[in-house]
Amino acid sequence: MKKLFKSIVIVSLTILVLGFSNTAFAGNKDRLGQAGATELLINPWASSSGWGNAGMSSIHGVEAIWSNVAGITATNSIDLNFSYTNWLKGSDINAYSFGFLARVSESVVAGLYVMSFNPGEIQRTTNDNPDMTLGTFKPSLMNINVAVAKSFSNSIHAGFVLKIISESISDMTGTGVALDAGIQYVTGITDNIHFGITLKNIGPTMKFSGDGTSIRIDPNSPIFDGSMTMNQRTDQFELPTQLSIAAAYDFNFTNGYRLTAAGNFTSNSFSKDQVTLGLEASFKDYLIIRGGYILENGIWSDIETDECSNVYNGLSLGASVQAPLSDKMRVSVDYSFQDSHHWGGTHTVGARIIF
Repeated sequence: MKKLFKSIVIVSLTILVLGFSNTAFAGNKDRLGQAGATELLINPWASSSGWGNAGMSSIHGVEAIWSNVAGITATNSIDLNFSYTNWLKGSDINAYSFGFLARVSESVVAGLYVMSFNPGEIQRTTNDNPDMTLGTFKPSLMNINVAVAKSFSNSIHAGFVLKIISESISDMTGTGVALDAGIQYVTGITDNIHFGITLKNIGPTMKFSGDGTSIRIDPNSPIFDGSMTMNQRTDQFELPTQLSIAAAYDFNFTNGYRLTAAGNFTSNSFSKDQVTLGLEASFKDYLIIRGGYILENGIWSDIETDECSNVYNGLSLGASVQAPLSDKMRVSVDYSFQDSHHWGGTHTVGARIIF
């Protein structure tokens, strides 16, 4: 009965993923720019972004909430993660993230992470005052993610993430919800073969509302007798849904050395499909270095042409330094760099405490 239950769960999740993928993923470049809430696609974590999220099938810890939620099941007790991202250095745009995981039963782990995306200050203008003399305002983009995952066996893990999306400026707001689902399968003599599937950002459409959609009609207009306020309707927009299928293989050597080769195929509903290849080398888990490359149509073309639609040129590099503080606790400092055609690339620094 237990094996039958596991099989039903895995088959159900697979049908869910494949069903959505058949309807939601066209991979049509003509849909570029038609989705909203695209900050959901920004990886705010230093470790996984250091090799372009190539390790989605084997990722563990808080970062798995963004990448593949099934990976949070590897948490033993408590996992804390803090991250700061300087997005496209020189653009004055930053992101701050905090997350934690806690084991709630023998097979279930729950967690939460919050990302605040800060686009900086924008000059306030109106039709009557276009000269930027009215001061500034700060847009606010925040995502709250609640995750639950369960281990159905030593090999099969699955989970879900509920996302609450909030976007606002001084006089308009937009809120939405979305759901992620992820599966990881581990096999091999030393559990060194990893497979993963994740479906992200499935949810209803969003729209903005507020006083920013209202304008005052000119009272001197010949059509109107007196003043009038007109409300303009805002259009709905879809979320940037994507499906990822990944695999990884660990080459375990003596004395605690490891080399992992990983690959990830991502089908984007509102941008080009991508293939990510990456390598991660671990030296007794004290020093970990990683690198990845994202491939998509036009990635090597000039950013000024129509063929290239990605500000990044594909290269990602990263490193982590870990140190044990006791038998059960260790800390890690992570760094990643993603190279870009313009600006100075994206730099992410993170710190983890693992119990």
